[in-house]
Amino acid sequence: MPPITRLASSSLIAVALLLPAGVHAASSPSTLLSFDDALARDIVATVDPTQLRATIEKLVSFGTRHTMSDTVSETRGIGAARRWTAARFAAISKDCGGCLEIVTPSQTFTGARLPTATEVMDVIAIQRGTSDPTRVVLIAGHVDSRNSDGMNFTTDAPGANDDASGVAAAIESARVLSKHKFRATIVYAVLSGEEQGLYGGKVLADYAKAQGWKVEGDLNNDIVGNTFGEDGVHDSSTIRVFSEGTKAIETQAQANIRRYRGGEIDSPSRNIARFMANIAERDMAGFKVKMVYRTDRFGRGGDQVPMLEAGYPAVRVTESHEHYDRQHQDVRIENGRHYGDTIEFVDFAYLAQVTRLNALTLAAMAAAPAPPTAVLAEGAVKHDTTITWQPVAGAIGYRLWWRDTTAPQWQFHRDVHAAAGAPTRAVLQNIVIDDWAFGVSAVDEAGNESPIVYPGDAGSF
Repeated sequence: MPPITRLASSSLIAVALLLPAGVHAASSPSTLLSFDDALARDIVATVDPTQLRATIEKLVSFGTRHTMSDTVSETRGIGAARRWTAARFAAISKDCGGCLEIVTPSQTFTGARLPTATEVMDVIAIQRGTSDPTRVVLIAGHVDSRNSDGMNFTTDAPGANDDASGVAAAIESARVLSKHKFRATIVYAVLSGEEQGLYGGKVLADYAKAQGWKVEGDLNNDIVGNTFGEDGVHDSSTIRVFSEGTKAIETQAQANIRRYRGGEIDSPSRNIARFMANIAERDMAGFKVKMVYRTDRFGRGGDQVPMLEAGYPAVRVTESHEHYDRQHQDVRIENGRHYGDTIEFVDFAYLAQVTRLNALTLAAMAAAPAPPTAVLAEGAVKHDTTITWQPVAGAIGYRLWWRDTTAPQWQFHRDVHAAAGAPTRAVLQNIVIDDWAFGVSAVDEAGNESPIVYPGDAGSF
């Protein structure tokens, strides 16, 4: 979240912390920063639009990347595209001394858009964390493409924006972030089978389960390179981040509690969207996140959905104004109007900004301690609110957050420094639990801060 100096620490509200032994309120809140400023500046400076263009040019050169297209040719089809992607990750790994492990999990599917059994293979590069390797943050894009006929796997389908742009963001994030080390593992995933039924997302989710990954967040980038909308609007300064409100895996019992106590806009996915919005505000002048309180657009979906269905926090990242003439269309000109997803309509300066946002978010989450667990807020029939949570490895302090229940972003916070092994419990005096939404984030010695966790099952990561 933003540095403590950017948000009010509630000077407008009378607040006191009643803390147990071993825990005390920060006497100098400005010493707790949200993210390493030098690293943020390096990421912003290192993302290269020419690298993004080179990736998309190469992917477009394969003609079609339809999931059922050629897998043998070295120059055409999805097989060639996947092999090139794996080779590109391998080259990046060589540059960082072998810091990436490249895996290609696959499954065979049939379905309404896969009438014959088809292998769906993902290409995944894994950058292991130094101290918390089972905790994972991901960026994903899908390499497969399609044209007007979703079953046509022979005719050209360049897919420059949908979704070579997302693949380019993932590969460039790997190139930039592989130069650094992080507490948690970062995964760069290039998926297949999205257009045929979100199969690549299912392969990724199943692989994550099999590996025992504790997925903290999946940033699914799908259609992130166009700035001229079909509505005539040109917007190169906004990116949409879609996030689910209530968990896909919520039980009926959990839903009953959530309906009564709140939390319908505080899933971990929603708080990752807030985290991204604050990263943009903090480190990317002139570029902002438009949070959309939906899992995806109407009647459409993306590879974040299988991840959500597996219980993993995930968001969809998509350009602010889509141009539907350039999605799922045969390349052609009719009555002077261009159709087709070709490279000349990708805005590489904008795609670089989107990539910077993703890389900054991945780095901030991977550098920070894990989000707190077992967060609870209590205070029925009291004027004070008590917040409890479990200690987090690597955290030297915690940030208690609250906001109006109708506010889109967190508004107020207080810092708590906790000695190792100290009870993690604090009382917000004269803050009535009925009137606010609450959350807790963990902060390490360097000032890296986790996403905020809303109390109870509704907000737990």
